Amino acid sequence: MPPHPSPVSTPPAAPLPSPLSRAAVITELRAAGCVFAEDEAELLLSTARTPDDLAAMVERRVGGLPLEHVLGWAEFYGLRVAVDPGVFVPRRRTEFLVDQAVGLGLRNVGLGPQNVRLGSRATAARTHRRTVVVDLCCGSGAVGAALAAGLEQVDLYAADIEPAAVRCARRNVTAAGGEVYEGDLFDPLPAGLRGRIDILLANVPYVPTEEVGLLPPEAREYEPMVALDGGTDGLDVLRRVTAAAPQWLAPGGHLLVETSERQVPHAVEAFTRNGLLTQVASCDELYATVIIGTLPAEEGAGGDEVAGAACTRSPDALRPKSVGP
Repeated sequence: MPPHPSPVSTPPAAPLPSPLSRAAVITELRAAGCVFAEDEAELLLSTARTPDDLAAMVERRVGGLPLEHVLGWAEFYGLRVAVDPGVFVPRRRTEFLVDQAVGLGLRNVGLGPQNVRLGSRATAARTHRRTVVVDLCCGSGAVGAALAAGLEQVDLYAADIEPAAVRCARRNVTAAGGEVYEGDLFDPLPAGLRGRIDILLANVPYVPTEEVGLLPPEAREYEPMVALDGGTDGLDVLRRVTAAAPQWLAPGGHLLVETSERQVPHAVEAFTRNGLLTQVASCDELYATVIIGTLPAEEGAGGDEVAGAACTRSPDALRPKSVGP
């Protein structure tokens, strides 16, 4: 029988819980079905400020919360973009839309395609030509902020109907020198922008209603439905944007919209029906498809489809470096 402790002795203290190790974090993430457990573990470990923070973040991620919502940010086009809970997470494939817009913006300030690889923000600045950019359905504001960083000489405006998205976008877009408005599509924009927009980005929802239920749980349970559901064929919002865009674009201005490959014929029809010269750009690497519509600079020159563009990515020298949200 073990000896009785003396009256003055103190029972040994329970061992303090040790901080989660990298291996332990990976194990928990794998058990929860995270395919890229190692990469996610590195991000969680580097973002957590304390062991308690790390434990809470791992618990939220294991519970199904999108990684970007757990971290509070997403990496997008070389930027660290703030992403709040309940806000649409920017997708990597949407970087292709930004690539297309950067190319158009460089031409807008006088850098032809032959100069893009040698061009720089300083070169663009010397033209003294500011590009008016509007980011509709902006979500976190990642697309507009990335384009502003890529071109610099821009007047940036963004809008979204979701209050949470507007609050989040103001953190990202204001830091890029832009303004964010709350409301439905063009409704909240300043009237003075009519006929002045050089680049109109509209990352509209394009998932058909009956297919929303097939999306990963991270999307359908934690992102706003208004950012996912595009109506019966997924093109309801796109059609509204293309119908109003000619009133807002400057002559020669461009509308860029992301869609799916199978939706291209009907999307192009919506563009051309509203008098826009239309081009389809696609990138197999990112599984991305972008429709580009241009308002003719001369009367009577619009409405036709032009040749599609191959997958082209802006050179690394033109892409912005990571910054904090």
